[in-house]
Amino acid sequence: MAGHSHWAGIKHKKALIDNKRGKLWGKLSKLIIVAAKTGGGDPTQNLRLRYAIDDAKAANMPNDTIDRAVKKGTGDLDSDNYEEIVYEGYGPGGVAVMCEILTDKRTRTAPEIRKIFEMADGKMGATNCVAWIFDRRGLVIVPAAGQDEDALMELALENGASDFKKAGNAFEIICEMSEFEGLKAALTDAKIPMDSAQLTCIPSNTVDVDGETGRKVIKLLEILDDHDDVQQVYANFSMPEEALSDAE
Repeated sequence: MAGHSHWAGIKHKKALIDNKRGKLWGKLSKLIIVAAKTGGGDPTQNLRLRYAIDDAKAANMPNDTIDRAVKKGTGDLDSDNYEEIVYEGYGPGGVAVMCEILTDKRTRTAPEIRKIFEMADGKMGATNCVAWIFDRRGLVIVPAAGQDEDALMELALENGASDFKKAGNAFEIICEMSEFEGLKAALTDAKIPMDSAQLTCIPSNTVDVDGETGRKVIKLLEILDDHDDVQQVYANFSMPEEALSDAE
């Protein structure tokens, strides 16, 4: 899980840069549009929309931008039609990679993603070639500085956490999807800072890679994540702790 946790940390830092240039807001707008289109525009009745709006607010997206995205999803404003696709494949070292896509043109996106894989010594695969490795879970990353590990672990386990571990300079807390809201609320009430809190895909097994291969994997994930149509990228690699800081 070291590689997975490290990638989550890189994404958190990178999101701050993406936010400044508007890329992250564009991706989050798509997510809101699709959520509203599939489940309605009321976040109290549409959990997927509520999570999308929460992510948008965490990225400091203006309320009027969020409202416009919701209206596009409900049909009150014109919008492109976005298709949800999952692309899967293998990165350097045989690492499993899975991308969640929202695109208005599959015929453009598919060859672009395939090319990214190939340029990084990877290969895009068939449907479900690696998806079976990943399980949907809640993941909360808490910075370790200033935290009492035992107290934090007790609080997490009492509020639905299924796994708790130290990962570099942070604590990684994993829970079932049904426990995510309660766990996040408990941490918020206890004034515990969170680097990130999201529903994500956790690998059931990992591939050990050396530092050089790990850096190649992270570079592939960064390029995929930078693509406008890619919403999330997941991988199942683990690399030596001493190589993690060099990969940023």
